[in-house]
Amino acid sequence: MIESKKGNSEKVLSPLANTSTVQFENTLRPQSFDEYIGQKIIKDNLKVSIKASKKRGETLDHVLLHSAPGLGKTTLAGIIAKEMGSAMKITSGPALEKQGDVASIISNLQENDILFIDEIHRLKPVVEEVLYTAMEDFGIDIIIGKGPSARNMRINLPKFTLIGATTKMSMLSSPLRSRFGNVFKLQFYSDEDIADIILRSSSILDCNIDEDMAKILAKSCRQTPRIANRLLKRVRDFADVKNESVIDMSVLHEALKSVGIDDIGLDVTDRELLSVIIDKFEGGPVGLNTLAAAICEEQGTIEDIYEPFLIKLGFLERTTRGRIATKRAYEHLSMSI
Repeated sequence: MIESKKGNSEKVLSPLANTSTVQFENTLRPQSFDEYIGQKIIKDNLKVSIKASKKRGETLDHVLLHSAPGLGKTTLAGIIAKEMGSAMKITSGPALEKQGDVASIISNLQENDILFIDEIHRLKPVVEEVLYTAMEDFGIDIIIGKGPSARNMRINLPKFTLIGATTKMSMLSSPLRSRFGNVFKLQFYSDEDIADIILRSSSILDCNIDEDMAKILAKSCRQTPRIANRLLKRVRDFADVKNESVIDMSVLHEALKSVGIDDIGLDVTDRELLSVIIDKFEGGPVGLNTLAAAICEEQGTIEDIYEPFLIKLGFLERTTRGRIATKRAYEHLSMSI
């Protein structure tokens, strides 16, 4: 059963939930490792860790998942909880404002429960310090009283597993990072895996798309499952409005054009960013501050959302002097060097 609590923005996922009536977050999320497509190395390692922990009757080591947004960290955390047969409490770094928030959540955990903290890099230092003893010694130290009469008291906690998810590994402090026994980086997905995800999601959404169309759509999904599912829903909308029983090339192109995405996944902002570098700054180098001002976008958004994919495609270079558009960018935008 999924319960919601307003305090600390936490949710509870029970492994005993009837998956035919209650789904984890939504129906498109895989419910097991067998349903989870891609990330084979991570899945294999987690299967070994989970099997060994269950065999010894021990709590699973703390797990840290890091990657770009939308690659399946939260989904993977839910699968780990189900495979362990554990209930999972869900919260986020920004929601934990003071030490008492953490103490309240952890003290209410049961033996072998899982605590999932999304955006864990956004924890405040004073909150993070509480987790040190909780993760290592399964206890929380609190100060009772004030002044000369103040004394320290240790609250023993049930053994639990912390799963942290972050999009910015560099912002995690070294002491916190070192307390995770399992650290995994989720990679971008291949077009083949994205096509398989689209086919799986289409069967759940009851929309008819064949394997060839799925492969074409996969190329526009930035190698990210979240984007793949979002675009599939938009394509399905266009097919329903046109009363098309099957998603064909015309429906696919019209849907992608409407949201400004081209055949390799670049959206309007991606193309604007490259065009500004080429047109206004002669291909670069141009500093991040200047580039952000030129396209009216925040620096953090450019660094976290747009640059990684453009660099991966070989359209952009990040140098000490600034950003440079590559020959591939000129060719894709049909612009002369």
